[in-house]
Amino acid sequence: MREKSTPRLLSLDVFRGATVAAMILVNNPGDWGNIYAPLEHSVWNGCTPTDLIFPSFLFIVGVSIAYAMSGKKSDPALHRQTLIKAGKRAAILFGLGLFLALYPRVFTDPITAFKTVRILGVLQRISIVFIVCTFIFLRNSNKSIFRIGIGILILYWFLMTFIPVPHIGYPNLEKETNLGAWFDRTILTEAHLWKSAKTWDPEGLLSTLPAIATGLFGVLVGGYLRRKDIDPANKVAWLFAVGLISTGLGLLWDLQFPINKSLWTSSFVLYAGGLATLILTLCYWLIDIHKQDKFTMPFVAYGKNAITVFFLSGLLPRTLNMINLTAADGTKKGVLTVLYESYFSPFFSPVNASLVWAIAEVLFWFVILYIMYRKKVFIKI
Repeated sequence: MREKSTPRLLSLDVFRGATVAAMILVNNPGDWGNIYAPLEHSVWNGCTPTDLIFPSFLFIVGVSIAYAMSGKKSDPALHRQTLIKAGKRAAILFGLGLFLALYPRVFTDPITAFKTVRILGVLQRISIVFIVCTFIFLRNSNKSIFRIGIGILILYWFLMTFIPVPHIGYPNLEKETNLGAWFDRTILTEAHLWKSAKTWDPEGLLSTLPAIATGLFGVLVGGYLRRKDIDPANKVAWLFAVGLISTGLGLLWDLQFPINKSLWTSSFVLYAGGLATLILTLCYWLIDIHKQDKFTMPFVAYGKNAITVFFLSGLLPRTLNMINLTAADGTKKGVLTVLYESYFSPFFSPVNASLVWAIAEVLFWFVILYIMYRKKVFIKI
């Protein structure tokens, strides 16, 4: 008997598309030395709008799991097949992230590339969160998932604030001396960490634990949204309450366990997850309930090929930077540098030129995604 497909949430596609477009915006400034403060990550503790983008995407991954796999959850005979399929998808995502970390050095100096490649990263974290949350979702009730999520947050808080760090002697939350940084240097070694830091990684091993809790937050919200026995208005009311309470608890926990995206602290999970719940609920109320969807097409185009555009937006600049052109001053520079210095920086202030370049990147990819959307080309990972 063929399984009935679950109606797709347009608001979820819109939220996903807006999140990926925001990723491209903040990842592609014209000049990394000139960026408006909201478009930068917080230096350490605290949270900027940019810090909320990645947890929102992991939250969306969780919501999508609840929508895509609920029919399979009720039939244990389908669990193994579902997990195998999810495992393959996770492996592809991890491989794509690893390829971006290796490219283009893998073609010019493969030995050095593999010796110094950053093992973890954004796509790698998405892959881990996806497969772990899928496993937990299939094998547990909503109450158990809630308990597991809370348990992860408490365990991570305990590890980071009570366990002495080897060779340091006391627990702390500083960049290079916290338990997560020590764990990454010990297991992954410094050669395979984030090159901008070299001694710690914002997508490190230990901080992946609370990132999984972010995905489980989305799983629970998605499971509630797809329930047919609850009136849509009641869903909106309850989810707004959940979002507000979670955000408030995150701010309260921040007093003892600071909100920190790089450490992915438990307070950050509650704060970011609460805000993501509020945003998705607002989109659901506006788009799916009141059918105000005239503005949604650009975001849906992004949302339908989210991973594809994220991967390509990282691949294309790396490729173009391999091509040198003669700049106005006679020196050889990369294609993107020449374009920026010729058509953007002369006409705006430094910070506005950087912003306009980033917006142009978002619009460039929208044109491509719009063509794919109209031709119904959706690349599934």
